[in-house]
Amino acid sequence: MLVDTKARIGVFSIALGAYLPQFPSLTPEFEGQYEAFKKTIPDTVEIVDGGLVTTKELAQVAGDKFRAADVDLVILQLLTYATSYNMLPAVRDLDVPVVLVNVQKKKAPDYENTDTATWLGELYACGAVGEMVADLERAGKRHAVITGVVEGGDPQVQAEIEAWCRAAQVRRRFRDTNLAQIGRPYPGMMDLYIDETNLYHRMFLYTKQFDWEKMWAIADDIADEEVIRAKAQDILDTFEIEGGGTIEKVWEMAKYVVAFEQWVKEEQIAFIASHYDGFAQGKAGVLDSMLIPAFSMLIKQGVACAVEGDIKVAMAMSILKTISGTGQLSEMYSIDFEKDICIIGHSGSGDADISEKKPAMKIVPVFHGKTGGGYLTQFYPHLGPVTYLGITQDRDGRFKFVVAEGINEPGPIFTFGDTNMRTRFSCGAREFCNKWSEAGPTHHMAAASGRHIDTILKVAKIFNVPVDIITR
Repeated sequence: MLVDTKARIGVFSIALGAYLPQFPSLTPEFEGQYEAFKKTIPDTVEIVDGGLVTTKELAQVAGDKFRAADVDLVILQLLTYATSYNMLPAVRDLDVPVVLVNVQKKKAPDYENTDTATWLGELYACGAVGEMVADLERAGKRHAVITGVVEGGDPQVQAEIEAWCRAAQVRRRFRDTNLAQIGRPYPGMMDLYIDETNLYHRMFLYTKQFDWEKMWAIADDIADEEVIRAKAQDILDTFEIEGGGTIEKVWEMAKYVVAFEQWVKEEQIAFIASHYDGFAQGKAGVLDSMLIPAFSMLIKQGVACAVEGDIKVAMAMSILKTISGTGQLSEMYSIDFEKDICIIGHSGSGDADISEKKPAMKIVPVFHGKTGGGYLTQFYPHLGPVTYLGITQDRDGRFKFVVAEGINEPGPIFTFGDTNMRTRFSCGAREFCNKWSEAGPTHHMAAASGRHIDTILKVAKIFNVPVDIITR
């Protein structure tokens, strides 16, 4: 990604201190289990190590570390029975979920040859989980439980841990990077309008405002021909250009992409929401004509670029790109009632990573609904499972996720240059349109290849926002 971030995960384990002097073998046993557990945390995140906690005082030390590091998530390994008093001081001042990993070392007891120390050290799972959740609930803390076994490996536990880490990465990305708003939202699309102060308070995302005058001049100082040539080749490698593509044909576009990449890094931008409504003449016309593929090159590198000034769909695109590797701007286009499928897509910038074949770039004399003309891009999203995510707000400004899973099917699509998907939903096209619309989303949503509702629910728990699940 052009602007990289790394989630910070608070990790600790707990055991009851009263057991340790009674059974001296437990301390090295628990230390070994905790070291092994930390290795199950993917190296895509930064571990903030709270250690092996056996007393209230050690829990307070862990809590100080987590608070100082501004952790995005806490993962707690339950080693044996422990009182919730060993857990609460570590998390009481945090506003992030606590994931209780309840893993037993051995698959099953050797009943006749198991003494108390072996039972407490290697076979005690599930006894303390209810106590922990009860007190997290009373403390107003969000929580989740993962149960499994160490012996022989447990892919389900590993998959859950990795999904939580991807979800935590969304929080860190929102927290550490900025959103660039260029221009203003498309006039009259009031579902897109947003209070940037409320956005910062509720979703941690800071908005930087930019004028188009700055964007028109952004490539003026880009003069390194070797760098421009390499970027031009990158564009040709990414897109199939109607009428044939050459370095010379995309040279000016490549200059702007290089400039945008530098700007993104300098301003720590991971989201862009833009809309231009001017005369599209001179430098304005040059940039406006090539903005769609230029922003598509940024999306390819992890920067969510949304058309029509839609900040909320830029957030949705970034969430899906972060947790799944793809994030395509979309909206409802049409319904094929004969086939009972929805046609979903959008004109504008897109994500090359969602395309099953090389996306196309073509020139049109008029952009529909906006000023000027120029390059359109058409992507060809993968067939098979697809996830849609919309982000909206209620009357009090609180955010809500709207999600659905479907299947992208083969068949004819529109040929006028926009990205389209033929999506079948388990509830049927008519009912999907009713239910999705009744949830009150903005008219844009993001799409990603695969099924991702379970991970989106984890993201929602981290941000403490509700989720409407339309169909899966």
